[in-house]
Amino acid sequence: MVHSERVGDLLDALGDARSRAVLAALNDEPRSAKELADALDVSLPTVYRRLDTLEESDLVTAQMTVADDGNHYKRYACAFSALSIRLDDDEYVVDVHHEEGLADRFSDLWTELGGGEE
Repeated sequence: MVHSERVGDLLDALGDARSRAVLAALNDEPRSAKELADALDVSLPTVYRRLDTLEESDLVTAQMTVADDGNHYKRYACAFSALSIRLDDDEYVVDVHHEEGLADRFSDLWTELGGGEE
């Protein structure tokens, strides 16, 4: 359950169409900000603003990646498997359900992509 002082921020993040588009794109697979900008046809600064908001709301996680050329960049992943919103005594209650092993799935993908090589 999300603490009451954070519910408004989380609902604001989900109320933004571009933030929802970012989450939908990350639901398929982890992506870099550049990959998201290309897939969603929006500017890179717009993607970074949405990612910052989603990361602050614990809806997205970031993992540092090293490209073949040595360049470091972050790959982002959806940090939850389900989310529910309900009214309880005139207050919004948000439950964020984290899938068991989601971090492990991200780590496995990271390794498959060559990010785990020494």
